[in-house]
Amino acid sequence: MAEEDCRVLLVQSHVVSGYVGNKSAVFPLQVLGFEVDYINSVQFSNHTGYKCFKGQVLNADELKELFDGLKSNNINNYSYLVTGYIGSVSFLEGVLEMVKEFKKVKPDLLYVCDPVMGDRGFMYVPKELLPVYQEKIIPHADLITPNQYEAELLTGLSIKTKADAIQAMDMFHEKGVKSVVLSSCEFDSSKTLQILVIPGSEKKRIELEMPKLNLNFTGTGDLFTACLVAWVHKHPNDLATACEKTIATMQAVLQRTLDYAQKAAGPGNKATAAQRELTGPDARRTSRNPPSP
Repeated sequence: MAEEDCRVLLVQSHVVSGYVGNKSAVFPLQVLGFEVDYINSVQFSNHTGYKCFKGQVLNADELKELFDGLKSNNINNYSYLVTGYIGSVSFLEGVLEMVKEFKKVKPDLLYVCDPVMGDRGFMYVPKELLPVYQEKIIPHADLITPNQYEAELLTGLSIKTKADAIQAMDMFHEKGVKSVVLSSCEFDSSKTLQILVIPGSEKKRIELEMPKLNLNFTGTGDLFTACLVAWVHKHPNDLATACEKTIATMQAVLQRTLDYAQKAAGPGNKATAAQRELTGPDARRTSRNPPSP
């Protein structure tokens, strides 16, 4: 299927200024030729890493209204459904109903779940979402992209080694997930981030590395998952290549963001939240033609 005939629906956060959530994910998919629709689970002035933020949160009833509108007009046939940041139990349960309905319309729909709950030991969604992900959402997902901390939350395991990570990934497979990508893992004092992959059909484990940069970024998981969807579509039977191209894009965008942040902050100064925003507009050529990893 050509990209222009492939419809993607993204359900996650949105910001007016900056690049997280849909603001980070829509652009690269469009650049790569996909027809992209999106629902904003929240609409904020900026991401929550700033000193303050303002905006609105979409509730479950409003989500159902949008879904009913798509269904009534017979425009609910998607090839991919991607979910990211969701802040309430009722909204997340509404997403599950969407997954079931979309798969009735298009049984080969690929549901990609980025279970955005936290990072580095800090949970930034209500704890009540965790059992909904564990018991309802994950068993219906075809591909998941948790980070190391999210994988720990979902499995109850403490992931300190590669063996621990593989055990967690196997647990996801036992729940019915076809392919698992741990989007970032840090073991010991390594200067690299490790991406661990277990494709559902190939029955093999893949390990990829990328250098760890000395800056805290936001929106990286959203960009990672969006790029992964694009390259999975272009390489449907080769998840390793899809991950390699995704990582190559990430490396280029993050290095460019780091260079800009350091220059904007000036020598010896800490970059502000605004200076650490991903360099979205400059990523067009990188998204289309990622450099070799």
